[in-house]
Order: sequence, then C-alpha cells, then structure tokens
Amino acid sequence: MTQTVDRIEATGSPQARVDAWLSRFESALAARDADAAAALFAVDSYWRDLVAFTWTIKTVEGRDEVAGMLGACLDRIDPSGFRTTETPTEADGVTEAWLEFETATGRAKGHLRLKDEGAWTLLTSLRELKGFEERRNEQRPKGVEHGVVRGRKSWAEKREEEQTRLGYEQQPYVVVIGGGQGGIALGARLRQLDVPTLVLERNERPGDSWRKRYKNLCLHDPVWYDHLPYLPFPENWPVFAPKDKIADWLEMYTRLMEVPYWTSTEVTSASWDEEQQQWLVTVVREGEELVLTPRHVVFATGMSGKPNLPSFPGMDVFEGDQHHSSQHPGPDSYAGKKAVVVGSNNSAHDICAALWEHGADVTMVQRSSTHVVKSDSLMELGLGDLYSERAVRSGITTDKADMIFASIPYRIMPQFQIPVYDAIRERDKDFYARLEAAGFQHDWGDDGSGLFLKYLRRGSGYYIDVGASELVADGKIKLAHGQVDHLTRDAVVLSDGTELKADLVVYATGYGSMNGWVADLVGQETADLVGKCWGLGSGTTKDPGPWEGEQRNMWKPTRQEGLWFHGGNLHQSRHYSLYLALQLKARYEGIPTPVYGLQEVHHKS
Repeated sequence: MTQTVDRIEATGSPQARVDAWLSRFESALAARDADAAAALFAVDSYWRDLVAFTWTIKTVEGRDEVAGMLGACLDRIDPSGFRTTETPTEADGVTEAWLEFETATGRAKGHLRLKDEGAWTLLTSLRELKGFEERRNEQRPKGVEHGVVRGRKSWAEKREEEQTRLGYEQQPYVVVIGGGQGGIALGARLRQLDVPTLVLERNERPGDSWRKRYKNLCLHDPVWYDHLPYLPFPENWPVFAPKDKIADWLEMYTRLMEVPYWTSTEVTSASWDEEQQQWLVTVVREGEELVLTPRHVVFATGMSGKPNLPSFPGMDVFEGDQHHSSQHPGPDSYAGKKAVVVGSNNSAHDICAALWEHGADVTMVQRSSTHVVKSDSLMELGLGDLYSERAVRSGITTDKADMIFASIPYRIMPQFQIPVYDAIRERDKDFYARLEAAGFQHDWGDDGSGLFLKYLRRGSGYYIDVGASELVADGKIKLAHGQVDHLTRDAVVLSDGTELKADLVVYATGYGSMNGWVADLVGQETADLVGKCWGLGSGTTKDPGPWEGEQRNMWKPTRQEGLWFHGGNLHQSRHYSLYLALQLKARYEGIPTPVYGLQEVHHKS
C-alpha cells in the first residue's frame, strides 16, 4: 500500500486534533474504505484489538496490516460513535486520548496515541455485549420478590437446587479446569454473564493452591496490582499479602460471587466429540466418576501449574529429602541441615532465605544469569504511576491502569521499560555491585528491558528482592554455578565436579508450558495442534521467534475448537478474564464470532 496521509494539523488544542482524527477515521470506516482509514495511521504504527474488531486478541502493525484487518472485519463489526471520554493530553509530541465507541454487537473503549504523522498506537477493547449486559448498577437483581407467594423458595434453597443440578441434570456450557485465581476470576465473570459454568479444582478448598505452598510465601506484587474482578481488596489489606491470607480471600470470594465450583475433583481425561460439537470431560469427584459434556473447556491450570521436575542421574539413590519447589513444605524441619536449592529465580530465593532463617546451611545453584530488582525500587519506579496509593490519589483506577498497560503494544513495550530499568540500575548501583562481587550472575534481560518483559517473554529468569539478595551478597546464602551432573547418596555433583553435600535438595526449576496439561488430559496430538502457550516470539532467550505480537494462545481462540487457555498473574487474570468471558458469552448466545488472525503455531512446546 503506497498511499500517504495528510499530516495531522499540529495547531489547535489536543481535543481539536483528536476530534479531527476521529472524524476522518469514522468517516472512512462508515464508507468501508479500509485504505483511507489505514492512511490515518503513522508508517510505524500499532493497533491492538481486544475482541472488539477481531473476536480475538490481535495486534496489527503498520498501514498494510491495518487495512487488511479492516477489509476483513468492517462490514460485520460496523463500528460507530467514536468519541473522547475525557480531555486529551499532550506531551513530547504525542497526544493521548481515551475513547468509547460501539460495534454492531457491543460497546467498547479505547485509547489513542496520536503523532503529527498519524495514529501511533490504538487500543480497542470490547467491554460488553448489547442485550447481554451484566446485571449490575441499575440492572442489578432485586434479590427479593415482594408480596406473599405460596411455596416460595429462599435464595439459599434456589442456590442449593442449582448446585445440585449443574453437572448432573444440567450440563455446563463451559468447564474451567483449575480453580486457582485464574479459574475463580473467570468463573465469576461467566457467572455474572449467566453462562452455565463449572470450575473444577482437585484440592479440598478454594485457595488451596496458595494455602499448600511453603509457609513464608507472600505475593511480590502490590495490592493495587492484584484486585480480583468486582471485589477489590479492602483499604487495610497489606501491600504484600501472605499466601494464607490470599487463600482465605479466594475461598471467601468464591462463595460471595457464587462461583459454581467443585472441589476434590480430578479431571482424568478430556476429548473433543466432533460430531456432537462438545467435549467429553471425565472427572472423579469425591470418589465418583462422571462425564461432563461442555461446549468449551478452559485450561486455567496456571503459568506455575505444571512443575518442571528434572531427571538427574542418581536421584534414585539420594538418601535425603528432595522435591520440586511447588512441593516444598517450608523450612521448619531443616534446621542444622545442608540444603541445596537448584535454581535462582523467585521461588529459589524465597526458599533459600527461609531455610537460612531457620538455621540451615544453604547453597543456591545458579545455572544461568538472573535479573534481580529490589522490591522498593520496582514499586516506586516500575509500578508507582499505575498501581500504588499515589496512582489512586491521582485518579488512576485499577481498570484505567489495566487499560494504560494494555494500550502499549508488545513490539514497542521495551522502549517504555528500558528507561525504568536504567533508572533502577543507577538508583541501586551499590546493591548490584555488592551482589555481583559475591559471584551472583546478573542480567537486565537481553535488551535491558528488565523484569516485566522477561515475564511476558519467558515467564522466568528474575527475582523481586525482598531480602534474599542481601543474604547472597553477604555470603550467608552460598553460591555455586553450573549444571547438575548427578546426585550421589549424600550430595549434588555439578558438571565441573563440584560436590555439594546435601540433606535436602529443592528443585526450583520452574514450570512447563500450559499445553503440557493438554498433552496429559487430551493427548499429545491436540497439544501439538494448539502449540506452545506464553511468550511473544521476541527471539530473546527462551522466547523463540517468529514474532507473534501477542501472548501465544492466551485468552483467545486456539487451533482446537472449543479449547481455551486462561492464566497469568492476578493482574492478567483480572483484566483478561473479561475478554475471554465475552468471547464465551457471545458463543453461548449464538452471536457470530468470526475470528480474524487465528493463532498460528510455530512451536509445540
């Protein structure tokens, strides 16, 4: 495509510039002139769509891709009514504006960054479906039927009847496998949208996926980042919540939000019935086997759900305790013992610190370099503008913060993040000097973009320092480097021959791709069909290309009909559960949902 665009008039107020752009944009859309609409974008530009246009989560880059997407979607989406919702602002040659608009089926919000050349970034996000709005605010349920009604059933009786029927007399439309924070958040969304859903959890209580972890585990993300949908944490909630407090909150939340939730339920297999267009999900619930037949299955088994337990020679002869970090019981019984922790990311540091506090002799085996950022610095410089008390005071609600974050396309996110980590590097240079002097191998990510890009690209390779790094710098947590070669009766032996005596070995070796659960429950063929979950295709360490533009397979349609993935941290579980729920609701109500740009598969695991 070779057309050019008249430069956006630089004179006038930011409001006038945005209004002029929106007027021309909407006119082009109404005329179904995809090329004219695309010409309103800068040459280097990015349009990130969350379901509103594409019925998936998709970023298109540059004018040609914008025109291609619009050419495929405009007739059925029929967007209109673009308008600002607050006064646009301007800084450093970029005008920013918050938008709202409508499509044929829904109401949407958006965010625009406008340069003289045209739109630099555009975010469009579907927020609700027309005619199928959540029953809240003015539409909230009355809760009681006034008057005298013979044989009236109470709320508790109706709730018990529903719980008894669902999964037996009435089949769910959606089955969510995994009842941690992701499954609970999605279950709450679907409940509010009246989509028959069952969330299946193998543990005995909601929150057990946190409750059963090592006793000193706390969230490393701050409270403002971690709210669940509908019910924010109270204002006296601790900044960093202990895992048992989070577990109790999840249990309470599940009850208050009336999430249809089966505990002590193990999924043993699942298969897609092509003829019936439904799943056959075999479960064992409290000892009873039954088969559920949902139309959709969502794997909400978590980014930290499938442990990577290594297989080293000699593990069968080691006489001490050994386990993956996900099974670590805590430090209490290891006082005076020699502990070797294999790994150097968040869990490894937490476990090492707790063992040292309880009198163990601790060695951390660092197999590759790790990015470390002090918690205080991350909170102030990395998250403070969006997720903090300061942000709340300045009018940044959780939803607005989520949208600001979402408005930055992944391709250009490093240029937003690198200055943050440059500032952290300077602020804490003495800390990093001491840490590296102790022999700790540190990095800032392949391109200096720090923690959040490492998380998005690979989900590993970092530690938010809440104290363990001081122990490493002081030599109180010992360091060893290299790969594990084998274990003996009483030691871990590295590839260079270094022998680390051990009574306890903890494998803090991370977690596998979520499609590993698909391989286990559905089959390897289906796991290969949908491909790897997570990562952007950045070509950086552990995130092989080609460029994907979005998180692989997350919160959007996959190559297997009726199969979805939901997960991430609490922030992502909260924000993206909305878009996944709307996609499922649309299908439940029979709204056509033709997907533009279905996920391609470049990597199977």
